[in-house]
Parts: sequence; structure tokens; C-alpha cells
Amino acid sequence: MSGMVLDRTISRFGKDFVFYFSSYWREVPSTDGVTIVVYEQIYPQAGTFLWVELDQRRIYQNYFGRRQNDVKQMAEQAILIAVDELVKIKTEEWFGAESTF
Repeated sequence: MSGMVLDRTISRFGKDFVFYFSSYWREVPSTDGVTIVVYEQIYPQAGTFLWVELDQRRIYQNYFGRRQNDVKQMAEQAILIAVDELVKIKTEEWFGAESTF
């Protein structure tokens, strides 16, 4: 099974973020066994705090005010960070396995 993106958001903004993020994530190779979870905390009359975890490590977080934000651009930024973290994890797996020989 390919990597999964779990949606723990509650607002329309959060759902839109997950939509864009997951559409990008499907295109990333070597995501087998990797789980992404997107969380959201809403602060009434202040905005939304959203964060992304990859294998239980927080890799992206951002506070979004009440005004319109470019959700697609924010998802693109988050996916770049997620891909970078995925490369780090895969590199650790590969070199960790080689160093035991």
C-alpha cells in the first residue's frame, strides 16, 4: 500500500489544504509505509493553527489568520518539506542498514 494521508482537520480551510496536499503526495514515489497526518486547531476569532506530521514527527506547522490565505501555495510549501523529510528518512534507512554489515 502506498503512503497514506490522514485528515484530522475540521474547517473548510483545513479540508482544502488536505485536498491539495494529498493530491501532491500521490505523485511522490517511495511512500510505501509512510503515514502523513494533517491536524488543525481552530482559535475562534483568531485563525487556524495547522500542522503536518510524518511518521509521528512534526515537519510543518503554520498559523493562518482569519483572512483568506493561498491554501494551494501553503500545501505546495508543506509538500516540499515532506519530500525533504522523506528523503532523510529513506537515507537513514539505507545507510543505517549498510553500516551494520
